[in-house]
Amino acid sequence: MAIYFVRHGVDDEGYRGGWSQRGLNTEGYRQSEKLGRYLKDNQNSFQIHRIVSSDLQRALDTANEIANILDLPIETNNHWRETNNGVIAGMPNEIVNERFPGLYFSSLCMDEKYPGGESPQEFYSRIEKTFKQLCEEQLFKNHLENVIIVTHGGVISVIYHILKGLEWTNKNKSFPASNTGLHKIENISEHWTITLENSLKHA
Repeated sequence: MAIYFVRHGVDDEGYRGGWSQRGLNTEGYRQSEKLGRYLKDNQNSFQIHRIVSSDLQRALDTANEIANILDLPIETNNHWRETNNGVIAGMPNEIVNERFPGLYFSSLCMDEKYPGGESPQEFYSRIEKTFKQLCEEQLFKNHLENVIIVTHGGVISVIYHILKGLEWTNKNKSFPASNTGLHKIENISEHWTITLENSLKHA
């Protein structure tokens, strides 16, 4: 039993991410296709049974490329979304800098919300709860299945902090999570442990 986390493929720079519904660019599609082919070519090692994806378009585009190659359905879950950055989601950086100068995730206080969005603390609590539910489901319902979660860099960094027992804040340095990078956790001696970090062997 293993849980794999994948950050979506690359999308166009120059826009704020978060809850943006902008999809992948050409490079992002190619990255995602390469990952899908790598997983299929190494099926005996990975044995993916389920694909769960954030419902933001860049994650869905990535999941679709993988799912088409592995011939698996996609389950969407909006709890795996990146931070809700409210009114600036998908907005060009230039416009954000004019209308909301200095507004970045790391500039917020932990309990300070994006305009129309959520606070860093709310984001952390959402991911912590969702991750805990996933781990319990894998242990008690799907213990023979390997699942891949297609999500976002900020989400993966929170999970690393949880598994490594580190306090998380929005000012912490993020753990590496490259576009389509593969991360694996396994339950070893009753503890969830990271056994593969940001693998790009498929790239």
